Amino acid sequence: MSQAQSAIRVANEPDCVRVEFSEKHVIDEVVIRQIGNELTKLVDASPRPRMVISFRGVEHLSSAALGTLLTVMNRVRAKDGQLRLCDIAPPIMQIFEITKLNKVLRIEKDLATARASLGK
Repeated sequence: MSQAQSAIRVANEPDCVRVEFSEKHVIDEVVIRQIGNELTKLVDASPRPRMVISFRGVEHLSSAALGTLLTVMNRVRAKDGQLRLCDIAPPIMQIFEITKLNKVLRIEKDLATARASLGK
């Protein structure tokens, strides 16, 4: 049985888990479900997750993807962890602002700022 290619790339770094999307268009329901499952496994694998999700290169994001991010955020918070989003292009940032999710999710301008914002 062949394994489907992951829609995210994961790097376990000393201070956090860094996640990047491997697709420009995060709109397909099956892909979003896969992303949610992979992120959930990462959160569940850590007693106190520290995760940075980079949106570098993402051009389109569906509302289902926003729901998945909220679910992941709630799981991270339930474990007293930290989640940061970064590298969000202006059109995608508008979606976060229109939905007011920029008030709920911690968004930083770039990876360095996101990593620096993680408390010890």
